[in-house]
Amino acid sequence: MITGFHEDEQGDWVAELSCLHSQHVRHRPPFRERPWVMTDAGRASRLGTELDCPLCDRAEQPEDLVVVRTAGPFDEDTLPAGLRRTHLVADRTWGELRVEAGSVRIELETEPVIDRLLVAGAHQAIPPLVPHRLHLDGPVVLAVDFLVRGDDSAATRTSTSP
Repeated sequence: MITGFHEDEQGDWVAELSCLHSQHVRHRPPFRERPWVMTDAGRASRLGTELDCPLCDRAEQPEDLVVVRTAGPFDEDTLPAGLRRTHLVADRTWGELRVEAGSVRIELETEPVIDRLLVAGAHQAIPPLVPHRLHLDGPVVLAVDFLVRGDDSAATRTSTSP
């Protein structure tokens, strides 16, 4: 979702997204028809609208994120029910699944779908608001870190809990 705009060094407009990525939104006919980007009113009319993010589709974490909370570690017996079914990470927050022992398969409903088997020592970034689910393959120990933009961390910092 578009949360704001800024100009880059060349004067091109960049959309700031709630996933914490940024994306150029140029008006360059005939390839890009975005006349709304040329005026303050046009850009304001796009605030809150969706814009596909190819970086989220590849689960590429933005830079400058800091861990504000960790859930776990959990094993196959203590993993909460909510993490066993399809669920989301909150808007403006990224997840980082870390496998400490065993293996787990994660499916992210990105475009295209990301389906990965993670083994001990592996980790997987999880974009905000992307449905995902875990499939346990036997004994496992895992934890999930929650990350936000560094300048947002003081306002959102909470204690460690599931």
